[in-house]
Amino acid sequence: MLKENLGFLKEAFRREEVRSISRRYFISNGFDGTLTAIGITVGSYLSGVPSGMTVVKIGIGAAVGLATSGLWSVWEIERAEKLAELQKMEDAMLEELEGTELQERKKEARVVNSLMSGTGPVVAMLPIISPFLFAPSALSMFGAVMASVGIGIGVLFAFGSYMGEISKQKWWKAGLRMGLAGLVVALINVLLPG
Repeated sequence: MLKENLGFLKEAFRREEVRSISRRYFISNGFDGTLTAIGITVGSYLSGVPSGMTVVKIGIGAAVGLATSGLWSVWEIERAEKLAELQKMEDAMLEELEGTELQERKKEARVVNSLMSGTGPVVAMLPIISPFLFAPSALSMFGAVMASVGIGIGVLFAFGSYMGEISKQKWWKAGLRMGLAGLVVALINVLLPG
């Protein structure tokens, strides 16, 4: 059963239109997760949170929230979009498409898109909050923040580089543009009053 499910996911992901939309959702929600994690780590430090585990728990809570949001919203968005596409085709063909291979392919695409959307923030956030697992015992809270921001900027750079590569731009320029967002979020948090 699991092998069948993984097989249909793999098959759906081979289709360019599914891969393209999934990639957008993954990167977009990974971007949101990265900036959220940077905000959490810097904000926690500036608020005087004394325990790294507290920051980890807050980060995991945020990751669960963003993952659920990404999965659920895309499931509903893609459901509506795919139904609208199917209804247009039915109207044009004057034929019901319920139970056809076309309907099944649209359903498979929705599953893949939703999973990628929900996975993006988790994949991005967990490495960023991980330095706090070692704070304050092996790493100071400030050291954990600096490591987290550095990892976050690296994650954003990787997202940007990847998008630059697939769009035939200079990968390093696209990476720098994305990475800059992490630095901006960290600085805004530092400059906020209170």
